[in-house]
Amino acid sequence: MRMLARARTYASLIRFSHTVFALPFALTGMLLAARTSPLTASRVLWIVLAMVTARTAAMGFNRLVDARYDAANPRTAGRELPRGSVSRREVGALVVVSSLAFVGVTSRLGTLCFALSPVALAIVFWYSLAKRFTSYTQLYLGLALAVAPVGGWLAAGGRAGWAPWLLALGTALWVAGFDILYACEDIEHDRRQGLRSIPTRFGVERSLWISRGFHLVAVTSLAALALVVPLGPLYVAGVAGVAVLLVYEQSLVRADDLSRVKQAFDLNGYVGLLYLAATAAALYV
Repeated sequence: MRMLARARTYASLIRFSHTVFALPFALTGMLLAARTSPLTASRVLWIVLAMVTARTAAMGFNRLVDARYDAANPRTAGRELPRGSVSRREVGALVVVSSLAFVGVTSRLGTLCFALSPVALAIVFWYSLAKRFTSYTQLYLGLALAVAPVGGWLAAGGRAGWAPWLLALGTALWVAGFDILYACEDIEHDRRQGLRSIPTRFGVERSLWISRGFHLVAVTSLAALALVVPLGPLYVAGVAGVAVLLVYEQSLVRADDLSRVKQAFDLNGYVGLLYLAATAAALYV
């Protein structure tokens, strides 16, 4: 029972349930590449393991370097490190082990993936530090998650083309858009701590319009994918469904009412799953 409780603590630390944000887009990149490069079950497994280990390393690093700020923020003071459920040494070890595991897994996905693995880790780690240096933190988070579909494409043997870049752009701006909404909750805390973000620079009302603009471009990028890959009406219907979810998400958050930000944020799990399902149906049904 103690081991199970410890596993739950670590899963909560890295927000394992939030894997549904990036993993569907990595798998979408993999499925698109598989049109010309047949997949095996073992390769799919290695791709999933690469995603999980990279995300675990990134989230552990985020919690480690942000522990002081999390402790000072009433919204995050109950996280595992601030409340002492795990030690800094444990989280540091988790980051190192996950990073090494990620590099090891990429070695099974080809020379290019293995060579790029340190670059991928540098990108996902940098996001956690970006808020100290730039107001465009949310775009760096978008970049970090945009690594997922490109990585899935390369790991499945995808070649040069527009598809992975349109998918990456759509992923990046979708993520940046919803993270702006999330960051609006912390605007006063971030300003007191000297942390930077789009909301701290532009204020809540203007930031909400920036978020809406990002989501508009994200949907446009995903729709444009159908122009370079013959995906058909099922895919277009799926993108339309994503657009409806994002419109609803945006409607939940107003400059004078941030009480439903968590509800809006949680909707994004359905965005990734719907998009993956629509793409898989378009390719295989």
